[in-house]
Amino acid sequence: MNLEDLAWRDHPSNPLIEPPGREWIIADPTFLPPDLTPDGKWHLFAHSLRGIHHYISIDGIGWQKRGGALFSGMRPFIFPDGDCFILLCERFKSPWFSEILARTSNDLEKWSEPQILITPTYRWEGALARNCGNPCLVKAEDGYRLYYSAGIVWLPDCGFPEPRYIGMATSDKPLGPFGKLPTPIIWRSASDKWRNMGAGAIKVIRNPCGKGWLGFNNGIYRDEMGKSRSAILLLGSDDGNEWRYLLNEPIIAPTEGWKRALVYALDVRKCGDQWRLYYNARDGWLKGRERIGLAIAGVPD
Repeated sequence: MNLEDLAWRDHPSNPLIEPPGREWIIADPTFLPPDLTPDGKWHLFAHSLRGIHHYISIDGIGWQKRGGALFSGMRPFIFPDGDCFILLCERFKSPWFSEILARTSNDLEKWSEPQILITPTYRWEGALARNCGNPCLVKAEDGYRLYYSAGIVWLPDCGFPEPRYIGMATSDKPLGPFGKLPTPIIWRSASDKWRNMGAGAIKVIRNPCGKGWLGFNNGIYRDEMGKSRSAILLLGSDDGNEWRYLLNEPIIAPTEGWKRALVYALDVRKCGDQWRLYYNARDGWLKGRERIGLAIAGVPD
């Protein structure tokens, strides 16, 4: 069955992860199921304002945080590469400049020193505020592709920016060196209902039912009432460069309660006979908390 034919349902225990301590944000989850981890447990990484946090679970539902923040950074993405794990994230060198770096580990506990993968160099990656973030690393036939967000658009009712464009870089090795495409592959458009403010971010996987790629894109848009929004859309691509909507409506959209305002970044993997998608959502605009929840498609638990 094609992934676009599956219905996604929120787990009844959502939200699963609350912000740590007195913080109000836990965001951008990325995870590994038990068949990919050294200890046979679920592992999840996410960021708060203090940095990257590590969570462990026996079922992927109840999560325990391992100590404090691992290191500074935002928007992590975990990539298993044989016996090695690569943890990518966005690091701000100043409030107006960010880059993507990576650390490696063999056990998900001890991490190498960071290695810079890409930095903003093109005009569309920002003028006064220059940034590269929201990394997603995938393996292709011709090497590796690093999808990332760049540039900003201001959300006046939220009081913070979100990504304007999505770009792509390529390399024959998972840690580079990477060569960036000179132009973005996804951008905002005033005529696009789901990206009329910004491109947001994307997580890319191989199409499990055919050739090409699937993209899970949380575009940034203004709704009919003028409110800033974000929702997760399913995209398809033959080459991983040119993308199209596979569905006219989001697979996960803002509703009420903990996801009243915006549905944000995510990670998705096939886990046994079902698909799991962990994502974070915000319950308000200028004032709001961000938590992490789970949506499932396919055979239920």
